[in-house]
Amino acid sequence: MSDVYELAMSVDLRDELSEPELAELRWHLGIGPQPERLSVVTEFPIVVEDEAGEPVIEDEPRPLLAGNGAAWRIGGALGSALVDRTALPQKGWSLTSRQEIHPDDFDKVGELLCWLAERVHDTHRQVDDVVPIGYLRFHESLMPEVIEVANGRITWPA
Repeated sequence: MSDVYELAMSVDLRDELSEPELAELRWHLGIGPQPERLSVVTEFPIVVEDEAGEPVIEDEPRPLLAGNGAAWRIGGALGSALVDRTALPQKGWSLTSRQEIHPDDFDKVGELLCWLAERVHDTHRQVDDVVPIGYLRFHESLMPEVIEVANGRITWPA
């Protein structure tokens, strides 16, 4: 049994991202190098064994939406893109990503999605300030469910 989910998102971001934020976002999408300093998702704790065999927590940063190529369980292709919209009336950035994620990664991916939700164009905001940030589908399901961010918190489908 596998706990793999398809995460799909396509949003437009406002034109107010700093160069360090763009660099980190590109890294998370797998389209840029890891920046020296992380400011969006800052901690990636993992438990490893030290020389004495004791568990210790280390920080091991990794991009969260960087899958690229053939999907392992959900079929189709994985990938992410970030496109500059400066030539369009609604300036900013267009972001699209399709990834396979495991529930163990929901917390970290959720941090990134909450950060993105704060920066989406108003066209993505609902009247009650809820941002439908993407879709999640269990690999054996036929229908995806909406992922929403409200009040800085993500709601993962049950």
